[in-house]
Amino acid sequence: MKALILQQPSPFPRLTVADLPIPSLGDSDALVQVKACGLCHHDLLVMNGALRRGVQIPLIPGHEVAGVVIAVGPNVTTLRPGDHVVPLLTDACGRCHFCARNLERLCPQGQAIGHGMKGGMAQLLAVRENTLVKIPKEIPWPQASLLACPIGVAIKAVENAQIQQDETVLVTGASGGLGAHLIQLASLRSARVLAVTSDESKTPALEALGASDVIPTGELHFSEIVLALTEDRGANVALDTVGSPLFPQTLRAIAPNGRLILLGEVARAKAELPLPEIIFRELQISGSVGATRHHVEQAAQLVAQGKIVPTISYTLPWTQWKSALQLIQQRRHVGRVVLEFTQP
Repeated sequence: MKALILQQPSPFPRLTVADLPIPSLGDSDALVQVKACGLCHHDLLVMNGALRRGVQIPLIPGHEVAGVVIAVGPNVTTLRPGDHVVPLLTDACGRCHFCARNLERLCPQGQAIGHGMKGGMAQLLAVRENTLVKIPKEIPWPQASLLACPIGVAIKAVENAQIQQDETVLVTGASGGLGAHLIQLASLRSARVLAVTSDESKTPALEALGASDVIPTGELHFSEIVLALTEDRGANVALDTVGSPLFPQTLRAIAPNGRLILLGEVARAKAELPLPEIIFRELQISGSVGATRHHVEQAAQLVAQGKIVPTISYTLPWTQWKSALQLIQQRRHVGRVVLEFTQP
């Protein structure tokens, strides 16, 4: 099979296309023919070396995968060739107390796909049976590749935030993969969505996704605009996909007794916590990462019903991976760039 391999992470990463043997299957494994793989900002952080912990080099990147089962091990009972599937973000054991509680990402034996083990930027992927989630066959492959990340990840964050009807929800990094789907999910709960972006040209696209107001990050702090739009109350909920670069403004934009859900950190930096402000405004701050099987199944259902539309700006043949990376680095996309794969 052919695969894209990260040989050396750096600001100018060394990536090559290579012919590799077909992955061998364990008794409880399934072999998936990859049909599509999304490119996530996490992939870029791995490629440029910003994320190093647990990364196994050389590495086949990619964790946003959709494909069809073509072979199964002798102990596999829930899957058969022809099933359309997406993997969870971690290839976990399925037996430990974490897996039993749908906390696969904490599994002691688990490996993050496209991070600690071979990922989906290849024609074939072998994972454990319990890692795969069956999906409706009517969902096109590029859209299916986004069901776990970013859509499942966004569903989990929105559930954690406990967004209520008519609340004001602030989304930072609104044009990214997570941001684009957080807007849709918050709108689905009849919330007023304030979308923060560094590119005003993306305003029409963000409004089409459900943003009530689009706020640029410019000379005027966006927190001032949020307060002006909410009669100085602030947003009830902030869904932050950016992290430290915008953290002081994001915190200031939250209403008293508001909730801040942290989903991303693009700069790998530290942020200061003004403890008195958090205490006296009774703010709730929590992190949210990954998605469970339940969230991926819910994502598939919402997409199949047309309630959530996977947001994809570009779909390219996997052989054009260089162009795909350039599109992301130049921030020309809203949502995701997806690679489609050919037969092995």
